[in-house]
Amino acid sequence: MINTHAAIEDNIKRYKRGELIVPSDFRGKGSEGAIKKTLSRLAADGTIKRIGHGLYVLPTKDPLFGEILPSVEDIATALARKEKVKIKPAGAYAMHKLGLTLQVPTKLVYLTDGNSRELKIGRNTVKFKATTPKKLALKGALSGLIILALEELGTEHIDEVTRLKLSNLLQKENPTLLKHDLKLASAIVHDFLLKLIGINDRMA
Repeated sequence: MINTHAAIEDNIKRYKRGELIVPSDFRGKGSEGAIKKTLSRLAADGTIKRIGHGLYVLPTKDPLFGEILPSVEDIATALARKEKVKIKPAGAYAMHKLGLTLQVPTKLVYLTDGNSRELKIGRNTVKFKATTPKKLALKGALSGLIILALEELGTEHIDEVTRLKLSNLLQKENPTLLKHDLKLASAIVHDFLLKLIGINDRMA
């Protein structure tokens, strides 16, 4: 245990402030139990900060604001990078990323080519939802988010104001990327988006 503790503590000194720390970072430094116990002890003495089950961070320290932790979005992105998986925002979170909702949802849903799982981070929940390669192949910065939002939330309850906003966003998308993404959308979302594009065509 002493060797494991010393090895992990030495490794953490090389981490950048704000960097995510997970037990798998220290494979080979000791047993799984010893690694988890060491991280718990380092969190207890303030060396690192526990932000969720099996998730720690080396906090950034600001002279004015004190301890600054990464955002939930940054944590999800860093975790995906560590686990070498792809993620894309979906559902209500995708709507927020598009600027259609001001409030960040308390449950952030990401589609992934990794395993499905849920993480509790403070008051927020991050859900990684396993999906098909087709949904991760969307290319448009706007059309991709719109499709992933609608395929999680459905199209039935989208009000007229949101429809117009979505239509305006689609008009800003690169036509080649939009055409590519429409081919990957479900039939319901594909037809819904074609009607949205028609909204602006009729208003032109």
